Amino acid sequence: MPESAAEQEPLIEAQVAQPGAAMDAVSPPPNTKEERVGPLEISRKTRYGILAGIWTATFLSSLNTTLVATLLPSISSEFDKSHQAHWLGTAYLLATSTFTPLYGRLCNVMGRRDANQMAVYFAALGTAACGFSGNMEWLIAARFLSGLGGGGIFTTATIVTSDMYSLRSRGLTQGIASVFNSLGMGLGGPLGGYISDRFGWRWAFLLQLPLFLVSATLTSINLRYVTAGEASRSKRDILKRIDYGGSLTLLGAVTSLLIFLSTRYSEERPWSSPSVFVPVILAGIFAIAFVVFELRVAVEPVLAPTLLKQKIPVLVGISNFLVATCNFMVMYNFPTWFQTVLLTSASEAGAHLIPNGISISCGSLFAGWVMHRTGKYKTLNLIFGLFPFVAAILLSLMREDSPSFQLWFSIIPLGFGNAVVLQTMLIALLAHLPESQIAVGTGFGQVFRGIGQVGGVAISAAVFQTNLNTELHKRIHTTDAEKIITKIRHSATVVASLPPDLQRAARDSYAIALRVVFIMAACSTFLAYCARLPIPDKALDRSRPRSQSHSEARAQGPSYDAVASRDQSRASSATVATSDDEDEDGLPPLKTAGPRPRRLSTYDSTHQS
Repeated sequence: MPESAAEQEPLIEAQVAQPGAAMDAVSPPPNTKEERVGPLEISRKTRYGILAGIWTATFLSSLNTTLVATLLPSISSEFDKSHQAHWLGTAYLLATSTFTPLYGRLCNVMGRRDANQMAVYFAALGTAACGFSGNMEWLIAARFLSGLGGGGIFTTATIVTSDMYSLRSRGLTQGIASVFNSLGMGLGGPLGGYISDRFGWRWAFLLQLPLFLVSATLTSINLRYVTAGEASRSKRDILKRIDYGGSLTLLGAVTSLLIFLSTRYSEERPWSSPSVFVPVILAGIFAIAFVVFELRVAVEPVLAPTLLKQKIPVLVGISNFLVATCNFMVMYNFPTWFQTVLLTSASEAGAHLIPNGISISCGSLFAGWVMHRTGKYKTLNLIFGLFPFVAAILLSLMREDSPSFQLWFSIIPLGFGNAVVLQTMLIALLAHLPESQIAVGTGFGQVFRGIGQVGGVAISAAVFQTNLNTELHKRIHTTDAEKIITKIRHSATVVASLPPDLQRAARDSYAIALRVVFIMAACSTFLAYCARLPIPDKALDRSRPRSQSHSEARAQGPSYDAVASRDQSRASSATVATSDDEDEDGLPPLKTAGPRPRRLSTYDSTHQS
């Protein structure tokens, strides 16, 4: 299909110039209040201010996902609780994965700006609490609070970007946003280690606070547009439709499972201990309750039940879970190998994650470019989907005398390959769904990915601690062996200060335990590869017929106030801007009044009766 003139223009100019043109063509009357301006009518300067604000927060949210990877030895040594250190990662990811979908509904209830700023405030408050924590329990709770805001930052940023850009320009803008997301995840470990070595681990959290303030200020000043239909929505009705039960039961099930893994394998309590069997029972109860809520109770369930009956969404969900598990198994244990086996500093250990961060960004952009040029994704997946498996095997083969090239660059295929896989699987999922279920499918895949992130940290911690304890008992047989083993397990940084014979035993034990983790990561990504094999290729060139370009439609269309007035007379409210069912003026089409349906995603807007 030949490209239109607009598609041949530079993308960044096209995506910015169109909203500006729309604003000039349909500028509001002089007495119109600023609050009545729509997302497609704001000026270029305002648009850039909004993007700067939400992308700053997105970078910080992603940064906090992997920040503690290189801080774990320092933090656990200060509090002498290395066996609980994995909770610093799982607490953040747990809050992110279970509460992220709720912000889609809050954007309708509170408005875009207030929902985004609430997420930023939660993240900033949790980050500040991390910096001032006096014990491990307080720090874990602070990380949970920070994750509660971090997930909301990502969701609200996606919705705001969808508001401001047409379908044609949205892909490029979201692609740039993914670069900030990838850079944050890739640089979290290195920056955390660098700051920890020079100023202390607390400053790795506290130095983020000025950037959170910058983000809140930019969105407070610029994010003031309103969406069509906002005045006609009943906030009470929208709040009632939020799937609180599904979110809380999912949180309870995952948390109970994490407690079981921690008490049984990290703290090595017997099966007869209530702290072991009670969490298992609770995990089962909460899991059953979650299924009941999603199938029978929730009006707008977090997990779309109908997609579980379809082959492609299920396979994509399995792949997302296993890929995320592999990613976080490596990212949270790779720096530990350098600190405990090679006895490097935290900053040097974190620096070994820099190639991974760069490769993630390159992989995302590469996958998007290839799919744009070829319209295919399966071949891309088959080739680069094996890269993470090769990388994990190379990591498991690392030794103290391994060449520098292997130590620095073995991780590159992991980040690049998994970035390609995640991008292609999202496109594969959306290509096999009707446009009315695009938001549903996106949320569906994100739930599996979030649970995989939590599982990657928690499962690897349980396996690592179990193997470390076994290997230490094989090598240390002194009269005070139990005391020494406990000290080594609870404080990774103590390895460097041990006597030569004990240090040798500790380094060998850490090396073997971490090798098992890397082999598990290899198995996880290989299973993900097998799960993706049945997913067929599908042409990506389908598009809606269009009689005129977006810029022409906007220039000829009614002003935003006219559209908003029209919307107030509708029997049902407009859908969220992330939906692809839009008419030519950039707003959802008119819908007929009818019974209130049971919707499948919290990213969809509520219909009023």
